[in-house]
Amino acid sequence: MGNLQGVQEQVKMIGMDFGSTTSSAMIAVAGVGMNSVTGRMAFSAPEIVYRSKVEFTPFKGTEIDTDAIAKLLDTWLETGENIFSGGVIITGLAALRNNAEHIAALIKARIGQAVIATVDDPNLESWLAFMGCVALLSRHYKHETLINLDIGGGTTNPAAGQNGQVKSTGCFYIGARHFQFTPGTYQVTGISEYGYAILKHLNTSINIGDILPAALLEQILDLYLQGLKALTSGNTAFFDASIGKALCQTPFTFSSHIQTPLVTFSGGVGELIYKFAEKESVPDTTFFGDLGIDLAKKIISDPYFSQHISNVRPENMGRATVYGLTLHNTEISGATLFLPDTSALPLNDVPIVARLDITCDLDELINAISVVAQRSGKACIQMLPIINAEDLVIAATLIQIKALGQKIHQALSTLTIDLPLVILVPGNFGKALGNYATDWGTSSAKLMIIDEIPDRNAQFVNIGSPYRGVVPVSFYGIY
Repeated sequence: MGNLQGVQEQVKMIGMDFGSTTSSAMIAVAGVGMNSVTGRMAFSAPEIVYRSKVEFTPFKGTEIDTDAIAKLLDTWLETGENIFSGGVIITGLAALRNNAEHIAALIKARIGQAVIATVDDPNLESWLAFMGCVALLSRHYKHETLINLDIGGGTTNPAAGQNGQVKSTGCFYIGARHFQFTPGTYQVTGISEYGYAILKHLNTSINIGDILPAALLEQILDLYLQGLKALTSGNTAFFDASIGKALCQTPFTFSSHIQTPLVTFSGGVGELIYKFAEKESVPDTTFFGDLGIDLAKKIISDPYFSQHISNVRPENMGRATVYGLTLHNTEISGATLFLPDTSALPLNDVPIVARLDITCDLDELINAISVVAQRSGKACIQMLPIINAEDLVIAATLIQIKALGQKIHQALSTLTIDLPLVILVPGNFGKALGNYATDWGTSSAKLMIIDEIPDRNAQFVNIGSPYRGVVPVSFYGIY
């Protein structure tokens, strides 16, 4: 993002977040054009034009209330015509298969293929929360490791990064809604399987309809605090124990021996933490029918975390995930694409089957395309940037581009495939590479080469419809 040349009109980007407790949406507009500094296609600085109210996610029992979701979507999308890119993340109870299918169908009926439906993708949620909450702060403290804890109803999603780049992510079942209550009381109305695992670990039990004893409340909160401290200190002992293993969905590690990290919070509990810190008005205990308020109070009263809360304040908190979805989930391609058939776009849920060096050998390409040939539908190969001895990205030479193109041509000739093959490249040489790879158009392979796409460790990619000679590219399945 930055100063653009020749911007003629703006595009809209949308993010939507459906969770166990709350849901929200955000719409931003940005120009598309040539960055005057880098010379690459880019978005201008986005402007948020719509922020929805944070709504309770509507359920009927554990089933999503589709009529209520439809009304939410209609309200959010009143200003959402002509969406260029966006993302939808569905987590917790909302991510149960039947619920997620209903939400995705409602979204597709309104805005078609322009928006990604990402269901139960915990590491993407961690990445998005970091980018939406503290990317700018991380660039300010560029030599520091920063860990963001995105704490919601069902999970805590940690992400460690430096200078605006996420280095590691994870997901743990530490959240506010594993114990649910009649709002304003501690009368238990629901316990998740992870709540029962915690009770077993504490050698106690409680039944639906009982009042949660104060002593047991403290034990639960203490356990959560131990887990959160373990995540931010690099202490693996907690998660090596049986309860830690039970609460781990995807593991999280960072280089704790190098330096002590800065810690920030986001998600519903994170928003409450910073409201307490600013002495703002906060709802009464169990107002949301869960332990969110109690957990926020526990964290802010702890000396280890309180020093971070008072010293480091992120730019976004409760809406970090939806902010990240809207503004950081999509990259914009360069303008030298190789797209002989644009009617194949948009192309969604494309598996990334290999990540290869530009200088890879022919056998590596043949092996990667062999994987493609065994799949049905579509596949993607991601070419990695060239890094020099000083860890700087350097441009590929014409000799390297030509050699890679000729190897792709040989590989495609060796293994005939009749499906779209997407190749993502880091530099602005997509058209040149495509011409070499198809022997200047003589090959019948369904090949697309999308250029100027930065490296992302991901499992899937979505390629959007062309717009002014560029396409939006969105990753998910971050790891």
